Formats: sequence, structure tokens, C-alpha cells
Amino acid sequence: MSRTTADSCPGILRLHQAADGPLARIRVPGGQLTPTQIQALAEAAHRLGDGNIELTSRGNVQLRRVRDTGALADLLGDAGLLPSRTHERVRNIIASPLSGRIGPHPDIRPLVTALDTGLLGSPQLAGLPGRVLFTLDDGRGDTSALHPDIGIHGLGDDRFALLLAGRDSGVRVSATEVVDTVLAAAHGFLEIGSGHWRLQEIDGGTERLTARLGRSPGTERLEFTDPAGPPIGWLPQDDGLVALGAGVRLGSLPARTAEFLAAIERPILLTPWRSLIVADLGEAAAEQVVRVLAPMGLLFDADSPWLRITACAGRPGCAKSHTDIRADAATAVETGRTTAAATAEADAVSAAAIVTAGRQHWSGCDRHCGRPAGPVTEVTATPAGYRVVSPID
Repeated sequence: MSRTTADSCPGILRLHQAADGPLARIRVPGGQLTPTQIQALAEAAHRLGDGNIELTSRGNVQLRRVRDTGALADLLGDAGLLPSRTHERVRNIIASPLSGRIGPHPDIRPLVTALDTGLLGSPQLAGLPGRVLFTLDDGRGDTSALHPDIGIHGLGDDRFALLLAGRDSGVRVSATEVVDTVLAAAHGFLEIGSGHWRLQEIDGGTERLTARLGRSPGTERLEFTDPAGPPIGWLPQDDGLVALGAGVRLGSLPARTAEFLAAIERPILLTPWRSLIVADLGEAAAEQVVRVLAPMGLLFDADSPWLRITACAGRPGCAKSHTDIRADAATAVETGRTTAAATAEADAVSAAAIVTAGRQHWSGCDRHCGRPAGPVTEVTATPAGYRVVSPID
């Protein structure tokens, strides 16, 4: 399917005119934020936005109701969050959040930096659509299931599988070849794209791109399943320190909470599951973080019902939404109606009558924006009420 309109993904310099005002999207390659950067985001949300930082399913962040684009660019630029005015929208890199800290897998953090540097260093790659997704999975299988246009998956023994259009292409590369191969694939996408926004949209895209890379795929093909959930709670690191995984209710982080996160003065990692990780803590510091931030709404309990529910923007942010979807979803969680036995599938259900269980996504219309991958119960607003559809086994 060739697109008839140019990609309109927002960034810092080109905003999306949402129903509630201008929306900015800030790319965070690998989800890696310094304390200075999370403080800058908090200041931007408080001073120039609606007071919240939205976490996205690509480990990026959004600010709503932006009042001054120039001031936003200056503030984020000073914090290193706008390293290029030409390439800012193409830096969609998701990496295994715990890589290099927990587990026997290779540390892919240097690959995130090298890939981002390579993207920024190529004038041609500024032309990539803002929807093209890169994933770097260290082999634990947490990001390879996110259907990247171009990705790599660690196999051990210094080998990586090349993923194209969300699947294992059969091509294998060494660690030293990873970045050059991914960048070459990005250039190849531009050559065969013809207006397409995603590699999955191009007929025979994987085969055509593999041929351009001059690679011969093997017969082995990996299959990827969705991870069980985001890393939440107390996460012992291999070096004896502690990482804390924290859920964020409906992916909306208040600026005040972000200021407290910055004050911890430790790395913050954003995940593609709209959660975050505070890394490299001593045990005493980790205990203090939980005591301070849990009452502020961060979720350190892996069994929290908030971790099983996602929602689109809804009203007032989206003109297409039939209702304030987030308010209805929040009320359902707070009243215990998302942990009971689900009612039968139905149409025209009132918000107060909805009972759901398990993973679920609430949508303000039939576009189902922000729907996570894998089986979920779909709770969709219609002009007559909500439609509830359980996942197919």
C-alpha cells in the first residue's frame, strides 16, 4: 500500500494539532534519559504544556497543549533531546531496557548510541518516515515482538539475527556488523519505499531489502512472543545494585513526579510498555525511592490492575473520540471492575456497567490508537455506548 499523503508524525519542531492543542513528541533512543533530561522534560511539561509527560509505546514521550514551540526546542535542545533539527523524527530506537544490567545477554547499550549517531550522520536518512521503527534486542526477547521495520536479536556467540518487517529475515550478522547493516537497511528502505511509511506495507519488502543488502538468508527462523509484562518492582542488577521498575497509570507521568525522579540522580529508562526503570541504586536508596514515589502514584507492584490496562488519548485530546475514555477506564480500575470475571461480549454498554479482566485496551473510536500487540480485551466507545470484545483464544 503506497501512501498518498506525507508522513505527519509529530516531533519537537513540527507539532500535531490535537483537539486539546498542539502535541509534541520527543524521541528518546533506547529510552535512555539522564537526570538532567528528565528534569528538562518536567520543566517543559509544567511551563509549556499541560503538566504531564505521556509515555508512548515506543519508549518516547509526548507533551500536550504546547504553548511555545520555540521555547520548547530551546529547552530540550539544551538538554540534548534535540541533537538534530533535520533528523529528530527518525530516531525511533527501542532497546532491551535491562540490557547490560541484568542477565547473561550482551550489552547492547553501545549499539544504541552507535545507531543513533549513524542515523544523525546520514543526510539521506532524514527522509525516513517518522513511523519507521528500529529495535535492538539483546536476546531476551522483550523488544523483538514489537514488529520493527528493522531490528536485531541477540543469539549469543557474537551473532545477531536481522529482523525485517517484524520477522526474522534469516540473515545473521556479527556484533561488529550490526550498526552498518541496520543503517544499510534503512537506506534500502528509502530506495524501495515509494511513499510507504512502514516496511510491512511494501510488497516483497523483506526479500527486496535482503537482496539489496547482498545477504543470503539461512533456513533458521526465530518466532517471537509478547513478553509477559513490563519489568516491575525490585530488580537486582548483576553488579549488586538495584533497578526499580515502575508502572505509570495510563502512561501519564505528572511533571512533579518527574522532578522527584530527576532528584534521585540515577539513569531513567523508558520502556515500550509505558513504564520506566530507575537504575543503579543502592538498596537503601531503592527502599527510599519506593517510600517516596509509591504514594505519588508510581506502581511498584507487578500485580497492580493498572498494569493490565491501556487507553488512547480520548476526549478532550482527540476530536474523533466519543467520550473521555481515560476517565471511564480509571473509574473502572478504581471501582474494581477490571479484575472481576468479565461480562459477555456486548454492544451499547454503559461505562458504569463494564466489567473486564486481564489485559485490555480502551479506545474512544474504532481506530484503536495505542492498542498494544498481542491478545487484549477491546473496550471501544461508540455513539451508542461501549462495545466489549474479548480476545480470540
